[in-house]
Amino acid sequence: MGKGAFAPCPPFRAVLVMAGTLPPSLFELRRTSRFAHPISPQGVDREAVSMGSSERSAIDDIVSGIMGRWATAFSKLDASALASLYSRNAFFFGSNPTFYRGNDGVQAYFEALPRWSSPSVQFTDVRTAHAAPDVINVAGTATFVVDANAEPLQVKITWVIIREGGEWKIVSHHVSSKTPLIEP
Repeated sequence: MGKGAFAPCPPFRAVLVMAGTLPPSLFELRRTSRFAHPISPQGVDREAVSMGSSERSAIDDIVSGIMGRWATAFSKLDASALASLYSRNAFFFGSNPTFYRGNDGVQAYFEALPRWSSPSVQFTDVRTAHAAPDVINVAGTATFVVDANAEPLQVKITWVIIREGGEWKIVSHHVSSKTPLIEP
């Protein structure tokens, strides 16, 4: 890998949130190493790695906090609470082909979802990168269970999170199928 490329690293452990089944204290994550570090062919590029472990931990805490609030709101299908996690300038591609924009668009998306009896989500394989002082890049897998007898829906998910008005908000949300669209 060239200078500035990212090497894979272990994700932090899954955020498992099935609201109503876990006490709030279990939203706290016990994580392993969680960041992809820029590397050079000789090893870690010390100039490219500007974050210390405490800063990485703070970023992971921000992301896991948003994921916990997102999962709790999703389990209640609370469109208003979900929309509040997004930037006023959010771009949103969910499970349908429509593009949604801003808090109102995000709220409209979640209000249009079926009223499932027991929705839940589990985030796994989560990767985070501190892209800029007020920007966090997130990628992972989201597994949705909408009813006890339904097959889980597993998607790739990416978020870009920014600091807006002193709060961390999702400014870009995109999900896509885990099923390959093109076979190699």
